[in-house]
Amino acid sequence: MASVAKDKVNRMDSIASLLARTEGRRTQSLASLDEDSQAALGQFFTPGIAADLIASMVQLPASGTLRVLDPGAGSGSLTAAIAARIFREAPAVKLELVAVELDESVCGVLRETLDDIRATGTELGVEVSTGLVTVDFIEEAASLGADFGLVIMNPPYAKIPAGSPHRKAMARHGVEAPNLYAAFLALGAIALKPGGQLVAITPRSFANGPYFAQFRGFLLDRVSLSRIHVFESRKTVFSDTGVLQENIIIAGTRDGIANTVTLSASTGHEDEVTERVVPADVIVHPGDLHRFVRIPSAAGADDATSIMQSLPATLEDLGVKVSTGRVVDFRSRDNLVSEPDGGTYPMVYPANIKSGIAIHPMPIGKPQWFQFVEPKDEKLLVPAGAYVIIKRFSAKEERRRIVAGVWSDSTTPAAFDNKTNYVHSNGTGLDMRLATGLNIWLNSTLVDTYFRVFSGHTQVNATDLRSMLFPSAAALRSLGRDEPFELPTQGEIDRMVTELLDTEMVA
Repeated sequence: MASVAKDKVNRMDSIASLLARTEGRRTQSLASLDEDSQAALGQFFTPGIAADLIASMVQLPASGTLRVLDPGAGSGSLTAAIAARIFREAPAVKLELVAVELDESVCGVLRETLDDIRATGTELGVEVSTGLVTVDFIEEAASLGADFGLVIMNPPYAKIPAGSPHRKAMARHGVEAPNLYAAFLALGAIALKPGGQLVAITPRSFANGPYFAQFRGFLLDRVSLSRIHVFESRKTVFSDTGVLQENIIIAGTRDGIANTVTLSASTGHEDEVTERVVPADVIVHPGDLHRFVRIPSAAGADDATSIMQSLPATLEDLGVKVSTGRVVDFRSRDNLVSEPDGGTYPMVYPANIKSGIAIHPMPIGKPQWFQFVEPKDEKLLVPAGAYVIIKRFSAKEERRRIVAGVWSDSTTPAAFDNKTNYVHSNGTGLDMRLATGLNIWLNSTLVDTYFRVFSGHTQVNATDLRSMLFPSAAALRSLGRDEPFELPTQGEIDRMVTELLDTEMVA
């Protein structure tokens, strides 16, 4: 008995040593990376503790052969983490590991990790084969085959310019991928055999918005999501790389059918994980043309989702539309002036919104007036009237993702910056009670909580707003007034919304 216990301790020590050496290589290689090259390749190496968490979400077979692909393997942290799990929990499984890495400067370190994994497997009696493929994964993914039982990845994160070779390569696969991570996820799904698993840590930005709509459809048509893990802090996962991107871990099965999805959450990769199981149609609603991936992980998210989905009106039902501001300031420099004259019009930026009112002029360091340079510039104005303006990008320090304010000028047209969305009535202003009531509604905690269910970043797209349901026009007008007003406290806003739901909506 003592001998068995000693063997188990020695086995665990060997596995821990493997992971410690792998983490040492990651730290060493990260320190030596060229910053420009790192930015171009979108490299953010996976910390060992995060790699362990990602690997823990793989469903391991008990026997047979597991063929694993790690595209963009970096220093090999994820490959080592999944190998360590096999060594601990499923030593009867034969491992075939394929690591893909384009950057020659880290391939030496990656080879060391693969050699270390193979040697540790031999020591522990686990059959392991390894292969390193030094190619551009986007260009050469098809050459790797589609017979992998597991694709595990921390994909690179960088935009793919329109017209680039990578965009063209993805088009050949029938995928519109605006970012490297979306391209890697799509190609990872293609590389899976039926029943194979995809497990990845990835930015959450693909979950909503128009830019990733075609990609979402492509991925969800092939991979049935079974688990989503949310990090409640943006600062801890890649803390030694300076990344503040909101990341999630997703796990799913090629051509699978999942009736439920496990939602889990932790503050960072070292903290206690909480989890619960929800129906799959809570995550991706049947009939949702946008295929938003909703993640109700925050406190109150389930209640907020239930309330918001029971509301009676779309924006179209309210007789209103939402559009993006027409003026792109860097393209309209000649139109922007700091002092008014007889031929200028108010220029309204996100920073003009304060306490629920779009205030003009404001000393925000930007020209506050718009002038015509050419006759066509008139098309950049909106008619005089009342509008609800919503910031497209909320600052990290703001409490809410949706920050709205009322713009009102009954005599003078105005120009709205492209970093705003504005609600209008078929191109003209709203009636004031509807505008001010809608403003109260949009600035509520209820709407903020619901918005965070399907949006993991600070951008608010017009498409997101169009996808939401609202109280009736009469109910919203009951929240409003006949003139713009500063928002009350958040508590008072939420009390007004709760009272509205308890009376108007029940009736």
